[in-house]
Order: sequence, then structure tokens, then C-alpha cells
Amino acid sequence: MKTRTMILCALFAALTAVGAFFKIPFALAAISLQFLFTAMAGVLLGAGYGALSQAVYVLIGLVGVPIFALGGGFSYIFGFLLGLIPCAYVIGKLAKRPLTFWRTALSMLAGLAVLYAIGVPYMALIANGYLGKGLTFWQVIRRGMLIYLPGDLLKITLGSLLCVAITRRMPAMFALPQKKSA
Repeated sequence: MKTRTMILCALFAALTAVGAFFKIPFALAAISLQFLFTAMAGVLLGAGYGALSQAVYVLIGLVGVPIFALGGGFSYIFGFLLGLIPCAYVIGKLAKRPLTFWRTALSMLAGLAVLYAIGVPYMALIANGYLGKGLTFWQVIRRGMLIYLPGDLLKITLGSLLCVAITRRMPAMFALPQKKSA
């Protein structure tokens, strides 16, 4: 069980890296598939292992391997990339078995809110503090979140459908460990 779980963590770290290469440069950030695989890791692996898979992804990128949507290295430590870890954790905590489309979609939406709560303020800090753009609060919200929401909702829809289908076809592979009663 432990070996399979570690392999799945590595697989989702790799899928998140692959998702970063499917990118479209857009506004203040690139549109990629990183969130899709982060959300799926949270649902399929659970809170702890989903977050671990994303921590592995972030750490590999921080040491300089160019696996992020815009490269790699220590300068990426904050923002949306760091937000992937708690995002997967929250999704894993909220996604309950047996999975249904709506429960899974709502858990992914909550995880997306966590991702934006971490990433958008950092984006504002970089845009205003470092780049001197002088963006207002609403400009940051519009450019750093609202324009990305339609695509993120599409990713949530796709991820929810995939996770429900995967757990129905391979229930033993993605069965979460049960807590022991005292």
C-alpha cells in the first residue's frame, strides 16, 4: 500500500509538471493544466498525499528544474505555485467517498478559492511592489482571478468527471486509508 501511494504521489507530481507545459501566456500569468492535476491529486490521493505530491512538484521546480509554466528556480517560491500544496490538501479533506460529481466539484472549487487566496495577493505584491504597475484592488482581482475563472470552472468540471469515473473503475487503486477507531 505504501509503495503504491508513493508511486501515485510521484505520478501526480509528474502530471502537474506536464500540465505546466500545456500553457497559454495570458494577462499576468499563464493558463496551464497545473490546477487540474493538483485538484485530481487532492481527490484521488486524499489530503496528505495529495499535498505531498504537490510539495514534491514545487520542490523539484525550486531547485532549478524548469517544470513550472514559466521556468524554474528559487524565485518562484511564493504565489500560485506555493498555493498548490494547501489547495490539494483542502480538496482532499473535502472530497468524500463515494465520490459524486457535485461533491467533487465543490471540493475542487474550495481548493481553487485557497489557491486564489494565496496567489492573487502575491501577484498584487509583485505587480505593484516589484514591477511598479500601480494596480488597484479591483484591477488585481480582475486580471489575477476573474479572467481565469471560466477556464478554472472548465477544469473543475473535467476533473470532477474524471475523478468520479476513475474511482468507479478502479476503486481499490484510489481507496483512501480508513482511520482506526479508538
